Amino acid sequence: MLKDKGEQRTSLASLGEFGLIDHLTANLKCTQPSTVKGIGDDAAVLDFKSKKIVVSTDLLVEGVHFDLSYMPLKHLGYKAIVVNLSDIYAMNATATQVTVSIAVSNRFPLEALEELYKGIQMAAEVYKVDVVGGDTTSSTKGLLISVTAIGEVEEENITYRNGAKENDLLVVTGDVGGAFLGLKVLQREKSVFEVNPNNQPDLDMYTYIIERQLKPEARKDISKLLHDLDVKPTSMIDISDGLSSEIMHLCKQSKVGCNLYEDKIPLDPQVISTCEEFNIDSTMVALSGGEDYELLFTVRQEDFPKIKANPNFSIIGHITEAREGIHLVTRANTKIPLKAQGWNAMDEQE
Repeated sequence: MLKDKGEQRTSLASLGEFGLIDHLTANLKCTQPSTVKGIGDDAAVLDFKSKKIVVSTDLLVEGVHFDLSYMPLKHLGYKAIVVNLSDIYAMNATATQVTVSIAVSNRFPLEALEELYKGIQMAAEVYKVDVVGGDTTSSTKGLLISVTAIGEVEEENITYRNGAKENDLLVVTGDVGGAFLGLKVLQREKSVFEVNPNNQPDLDMYTYIIERQLKPEARKDISKLLHDLDVKPTSMIDISDGLSSEIMHLCKQSKVGCNLYEDKIPLDPQVISTCEEFNIDSTMVALSGGEDYELLFTVRQEDFPKIKANPNFSIIGHITEAREGIHLVTRANTKIPLKAQGWNAMDEQE
């Protein structure tokens, strides 16, 4: 969050663009063998030898993707890195470097950006990626953050969205729906605070789902876990826009259909209890919520014995012929056509 008026506020103009970059990146260290040259020249120099390179980029815009009234800047920096790394892990690859660019308005002092970069540095250290470049510029619309993530993978291990085959099993890591509900709780408490600023929210009962929203974690562990189990996914995608949207992406790219079983969707108990409190259907939340950053993938039927008892995975459906369509099989054993109702950034525009 922005600093209180009584705290130190150093104007960004007093440093200038290059002084600001030097200041914010002074503590960032490069540790990846593939990083030949990081920040400090016209371009980074990377050497991946015989491996394939995967690159993904993402843009976070204040007022569309985050609200600084309840998103601490340190958390925002951490999340900005994590959501990009998730795309690299969804390729069954290892993330190695990121670049970070920010556009910032003059309402932000240096101390606010220091908080943002503390989160960026923390994520870089946790996920063992090097920050090798970026850009800073001014903005008239608040804060914008653009992160590009780079990773490496052996060619035979690359996993695309288009490899799912009929009879493959549909698998998801972790649990889903928590990030959306964490956002709902934060939005509710913001509304209460605006009416009564003296009201102090008690969020202890929502700890897990709020953390899923403010400080998500990407599934760095899954690629190694699958490798150790001798399982090669046939397709994979990360869950950023909601389970239903991601299933439909996989099916469209792979030209297949799917049956998703409602009773197999993994939900945390805090998700279930908060859905009851908000009087929201938990399946709808799981399908449409988004921002969970779990991985959704398919495996061959013969790999079932290797993953069936693993607590990291839930088998939630199976792939069918394209002509059979994409369906949710309800607890009452009714088949309902699945619709992509995930979050859409374009809907936020006026």
